[in-house]
Amino acid sequence: MLSGKTPKKSHIFLLTTGQPWREIQGISRGSELQREGDGRAATHWPGGLERVWRKEFSDPRGRMPGSKSWPRGSSVRCGIPILASRTDEIICVSPRSRRAVHGALSKPSKPGQQTRDDPVIAEDRICALPCWIGAIEIAPLPGGLSNANYVVSDAAGKHVVRFGQDYPFHHVFREREVMTARAAHAAGFAPAVHYSEPGILVTQFLGARTFLAEDVRANLGRVAALLRSFHREMPNHVSGAGFMFWVFHVIRDYARTLEEGNSRKRSDLPRLLTLADELERAQKLLPIVFGHNDLLPANILDDGNRLWLIDFEYAGFNTAMFDLAGVASNAGMSDEESFAFLTAYFMKEPDAAIRRSHAAMQCASLLREAMWSMVSELYLDAPGIDYVAYTEENLVRLDAALENYRTKYGILKP
Repeated sequence: MLSGKTPKKSHIFLLTTGQPWREIQGISRGSELQREGDGRAATHWPGGLERVWRKEFSDPRGRMPGSKSWPRGSSVRCGIPILASRTDEIICVSPRSRRAVHGALSKPSKPGQQTRDDPVIAEDRICALPCWIGAIEIAPLPGGLSNANYVVSDAAGKHVVRFGQDYPFHHVFREREVMTARAAHAAGFAPAVHYSEPGILVTQFLGARTFLAEDVRANLGRVAALLRSFHREMPNHVSGAGFMFWVFHVIRDYARTLEEGNSRKRSDLPRLLTLADELERAQKLLPIVFGHNDLLPANILDDGNRLWLIDFEYAGFNTAMFDLAGVASNAGMSDEESFAFLTAYFMKEPDAAIRRSHAAMQCASLLREAMWSMVSELYLDAPGIDYVAYTEENLVRLDAALENYRTKYGILKP
């Protein structure tokens, strides 16, 4: 566990634009400096009051930056500049620390690849957040194929810290995710957002049980009621430009990304795109709602009294069918369970067109998940995640779902 305390015998330096690092004495975490003048004075910055931002960098050989000038936004590790995301920072250099604290990604294993934050770096970033009350304790929160999560305890209680970056290749933008998380809390579906900054989201820790597939199947009515309310209420709370999540567009865009990235699955793309067209033709016209669009069982929580939703990185306007199909396919529902689930959601027995549309969308959901993993093979490198194996797992599931769909409904020709 980490406490967030400032290490002893540390050195503090101010990095100003194009200027040398300058040591500042007697500054502690949370101090404020008066910003005035032209920024050349070691303890003064232009304009207003600003909280001191502190970070710790390893310096095992005792090589301090000295009078060397670094470009704006640089950080230092053992005297070597590395990528930084903030500018004009107060830097805390501790000879005792063996860790470089920084908000950048871990070094990619190949060009263009993105990785999750190293646990040590992530924990130090957590310590530096301004939202804590008193000392903190940090514990990793397992799970997540592309995001790192931690439980943090402070004097106010427990919180969840979620690290995530923009993934344009997955149509994921964190500013939209934060907006949706706040809207979902306002609408009564999600935990409160306590703090956010680029790449980090801090939310209330519910202490609730994470659903497994069997939990979804055992609570079809509760899950259906939750989704029906979410779909209807969320449009009244989301703000900004509307984001449309249409799985068939996502699949086609993934195909372009995979072609450009020379994916190992390039030869399969024409067949997969033809399949996507077939499944899209089977969709019944339905009203547009606001969907979650990533309804893995683990994104549904049960606190013993009610259900909650979390993780809104793919949320956007859609028809209800993608969420209904995603829940069913991810929970491994039988045909009978799917029928009961649709009946609970629509509050009447679904007609033949709805049933066919749902079965086809389950295949589309699995196709999208498989292609998500193919793209992730190219551009993500989360520790402990085997994207190749995950791709193959979803392709096997897709084949089984597609055989069931075509046996029951046949192939819908153009």
